[in-house]
Amino acid sequence: MTNALSRLRNRASYVLGRARKLDLPSVWQRAGEVRDQHGVARPKVFADMMWSAAFRETPFQDYVDWDYAILTRAERETFMTHAISDQIARRTASPEHRGLFHDKIAFNERFDALLGREWLDLRVAGPDELRAFGARHGTLFGKQPVSSAGLGVSRYSAAEVTDWEAFHADLLEKGQPLVEEQLVQHPVLAEVCPGTVNTTRITAFFDGERTHILSAAQKFGRGQASDQQSFGGFYTMLDDNGHSRGRGYDSHHGLHEVHPESGVSIPDFQLPRWDEVEAFMQEVGRVVPEVPYVGWDIVITPDDRPIALIEGNWGAGVYENKPSVTGVRTGSRQRFRDVIGF
Repeated sequence: MTNALSRLRNRASYVLGRARKLDLPSVWQRAGEVRDQHGVARPKVFADMMWSAAFRETPFQDYVDWDYAILTRAERETFMTHAISDQIARRTASPEHRGLFHDKIAFNERFDALLGREWLDLRVAGPDELRAFGARHGTLFGKQPVSSAGLGVSRYSAAEVTDWEAFHADLLEKGQPLVEEQLVQHPVLAEVCPGTVNTTRITAFFDGERTHILSAAQKFGRGQASDQQSFGGFYTMLDDNGHSRGRGYDSHHGLHEVHPESGVSIPDFQLPRWDEVEAFMQEVGRVVPEVPYVGWDIVITPDDRPIALIEGNWGAGVYENKPSVTGVRTGSRQRFRDVIGF
């Protein structure tokens, strides 16, 4: 009964939070996008979106992204949504340990052995240490400790720094006390987009004995400091062998048969070293067992270096199949349910 009450409380909290932020003009705009894409009457889409949000745990953007307008009710019920994911995260993650995943510096301290890169905390390290760091690595990233969606991340070239004391002070003023080296990604990833470190999102659940991979998505950048969609990035879902399930897509109706800059095929993409990913996840999932449901961002690196852990998101979010892109009209909810139980 306690678990049922907890789930009800979490759902009520989520629904009330969404209701307070309800922006009807934005919903109407999204309904217009669906009309343009699938030829369904706008008022009908609008009403369906509102009903789905209220009674089927489907946020408006999920409705758009997962092509709900062309799916039957039974097909829709097979898809994971951000609302369901949020409930799982709140139910399973220890409140005392969530901060480790909010603060990138705290995260780096806890997961240091798995990061695969050097980093500095400029609240402790001075200008001379920063200068030496830049000399070792050439390109470095300044990061805000608490941020999301790639925001608060900047890329810098050590060769362009003429005053390291001023640079150190400038990073602190910008709220970027975390400095990291730029990772060297696997040549297969670099072939697709060499200008961005392209990360793989592994959504996983640790059941106390082993970590289960629930879904995998390969993100691709556009030459910017981050591969997030806010920087123009997109993604493709990966199957159980690490192979692309089809064209790349984003939440802005962008579809990519090939990468726009490199011309490399997205449907033909195969993530290298896939056989090592599950073993890596077993190690990662045990570090903070109090937070079992996590969206992990990793980078596959060259064969002489380990897989690198970028960050973990205790609010795992959702990466799902897009039916209009893949032709597959089912999602991954049952897989999540089989492992987590909800």
